[in-house]
Amino acid sequence: MALSSSKHWPFSPTQDSLNGSLRTTPVQLHLIRNPSPSQSRSPFPSLSLNASKAPSPQTQVTGPPLVVVGSANADIYVEIDRLPKEGETVSAKHGQTLAGGKGANQAACGGSYHTPHTLWGSTVSAAPTGHAVVMLQSDGQNSIIIVGGANMSFWPDTLSDEDLKIVRNAGIVLLQREIPDFVNIQVAKVRPLEKF
Repeated sequence: MALSSSKHWPFSPTQDSLNGSLRTTPVQLHLIRNPSPSQSRSPFPSLSLNASKAPSPQTQVTGPPLVVVGSANADIYVEIDRLPKEGETVSAKHGQTLAGGKGANQAACGGSYHTPHTLWGSTVSAAPTGHAVVMLQSDGQNSIIIVGGANMSFWPDTLSDEDLKIVRNAGIVLLQREIPDFVNIQVAKVRPLEKF
């Protein structure tokens, strides 16, 4: 299923489907179904966003693919003068909600190199999407609270051979710690260490 590049990533934690991409080139949505409920932590599917095979009108997409296995969040940024003390409420100077998550951010940055790329993440209706509250203070320091949501849930116990083939054929594989360790371990085992 190709997703329109003119739509935006959904921020509502109750929304069940992706409305768009994290970047301006077309992407494809791929469903990774768990083999059976007894072989997985959850019977729910995981999703991956893959770069479209058709290059964008502005750039030619070349090279081996970048594969990011990671998180996608709705990040709430608030600018504050200082952190609240215990029991205190402070007003923010500004706030906004943006697409984020370490995995989604890695994939978005990878897109600037005009290589085919894939973001694997977990989004399901049974759990809200991951989200974070980022409190940015006037002095530039920040404090972050994350809620894993679907990023930490509903991954298949064993990735399929087809999924692992994508990892084996990738030019670069990026992992991070906002998803379960057992997923990162499976991906790392199919790639020789020198390729990371």
